[in-house]
Amino acid sequence: MKNCLVVDDSKVIRKVARHILESLDLSVSEAVDGQDALTQCEAAAPDVVLLDWNMPVMSGMEFLQALSTAKVSARPKIIFCTTENGISHIKAAVEAGADEYVMKPFDRETLESKLSIVGVI
Repeated sequence: MKNCLVVDDSKVIRKVARHILESLDLSVSEAVDGQDALTQCEAAAPDVVLLDWNMPVMSGMEFLQALSTAKVSARPKIIFCTTENGISHIKAAVEAGADEYVMKPFDRETLESKLSIVGVI
C-alpha cells in the first residue's frame, strides 16, 4: 500500500484529505507544518506529499527547499495543495520541485487525477 503525508496547518483540510486518500487505498499520515513533515520524511519517506503553501514554522516552499538537501531514503512525489493560484506561484512551486499542483477546495476526482499523473495510483 502506498502512503501519503498530508501537510497542512488546517485540521479540517487534513481530515478531508485523509478521507479521500483512504478511499483511494492509500495509507495516510499527517503533519501540521513543513518542519513536522521534514522530520517525518527523514524518518520514513512517504510515496507522495500533499503540501500546503502557507503554514507557520516552515512553509511549503521552505519544506521543498529543505527536502532537496535532507537525508531521505527516496524523494516523494510532491503535490502542492493550496489557495495560491497565480501563475507565478505555480511556476515557483514547479521550479522548486513540485510534481503537481491542485487548488483548494479540491474533491476526490481532482485529487485522484493528480495522484494518477504523478504515478502514485
